[in-house]
Amino acid sequence: MALARTSGLNRKQRKELRRRLRSEDPGLEVIHPHAAGIDVGNSTHYVAVRPDRDPESVRRFECFTGDLHRMADWLEQCGVTTIAMQSTGVYWMPVYEILDDRGFDVYLVNARHTKNLPGRKTDVQESQWLLKLHTYGLLSNSFHPSAEIRTLRTYWRQRGDHVQAAGRCIQRMQKVLTQMNVQLANVISDVSGATGQRIIRAILAGERDPQALAKLRDPRVRASDDEIAKSLEGTWQPALLFVLKQEVEMYDTYLQRITECDRELDAHLKRFADRINSSQDVTISPGGTRVPAAKRRKTAHSHAPQFDLGGELRRITGVDLTRIDGIDVVVAQTLISEIGLDMSCWPTEGNFTSWLGLCPDNRITGEKVIRKGTRRVINRAAYALRMAANTLLKSRSYLGAQYRRFRTKLGAPKAITAMAHKLARLVYRMLKYGQEYVDKGAQYYEQRHRQQQIALLKKRAAKLGLLIIEAA
Repeated sequence: MALARTSGLNRKQRKELRRRLRSEDPGLEVIHPHAAGIDVGNSTHYVAVRPDRDPESVRRFECFTGDLHRMADWLEQCGVTTIAMQSTGVYWMPVYEILDDRGFDVYLVNARHTKNLPGRKTDVQESQWLLKLHTYGLLSNSFHPSAEIRTLRTYWRQRGDHVQAAGRCIQRMQKVLTQMNVQLANVISDVSGATGQRIIRAILAGERDPQALAKLRDPRVRASDDEIAKSLEGTWQPALLFVLKQEVEMYDTYLQRITECDRELDAHLKRFADRINSSQDVTISPGGTRVPAAKRRKTAHSHAPQFDLGGELRRITGVDLTRIDGIDVVVAQTLISEIGLDMSCWPTEGNFTSWLGLCPDNRITGEKVIRKGTRRVINRAAYALRMAANTLLKSRSYLGAQYRRFRTKLGAPKAITAMAHKLARLVYRMLKYGQEYVDKGAQYYEQRHRQQQIALLKKRAAKLGLLIIEAA
């Protein structure tokens, strides 16, 4: 009957019909009759079940492992099958793991979706409010990847923290050198490179002769020996040399920790099942020639993993995400560790980009748009896609040409978001359908855009009774 009523209606009319149907039948239907709600805290958790399951419908449990198992036992006795709990800090993780292992269907919900509790808020009321909302199916489950992806994410995030710490050590090295008026950073591009590290370690070993230090430069450095020697005439203050020594030692420590994370990552990735076949290791270029994937793989920054991360990602995903311009192995690994391999969690590309916070979130009241923009979310995958989009400014690819047009039309911030949205859709298609990405080039995009503009001008001219003739 409902299908017959919506046939022949446009989108706006269907929305009005759904709104009218909801107003005609505002009642709530029990979706989860065997539900429970948990208010998660730092030291205690409050658990609420329906009053007909236990006379003491709300109980308090400590955060210790034994108490969590007693919580699970009590929920089983009450006949609970599904549980709603908020993702509060990291306190929810042990509770989730134990309840999930015991076979409960655990809903991890966003705290912003449950905050409108009327009256004075207490822990008991919060657990009962979660129970009520979950019973009527008013809470949506947050995305939670599989156990093997969560392990991969833990290793990758720890490695990322070490990379950031190593970068801060480099910044402090450069600061100390500047305080001693050693202007090494002004003649070489990066003091963390081979030339910079050789010179810094020679200084800590006691070498002060600028000419001898300049001889340590790599042949690929553009600056001459005289320029480097001139920049190495410093004041050599003992206190600052002590700080420089400690920063170098700390930097070496972080490099060692990064290597250890790489070792664990490599071992963990090898446990994933293969999803690639031999025919997927090549792609077709715009000219029609087949190019090996290994020759088209992008290089990453200096702290990239030292094992074949790109090959492992291709093996476990079945596609090569680095074929997308702007995405290197580090961005690809960040995406896999944050979103996983199963894209069925998001039915459509729109659901996926909305979860990333890359879709418009216009606020409308009184049929007027009062705010435009995207949803404020903290998502590492979205951040990685934005960083990838920002690298397309000088790219001579299809995506590069599209990003430059977005940047001219919208400005840099909105163009980055729009391009990250485009990259997210490409990643979704590749992971869900196993499609390989083929870049058609900037020239193809410019020609296609030109044809679109010509067609638009002809359409406008036809409305005015004019005719546009293209020049030969």
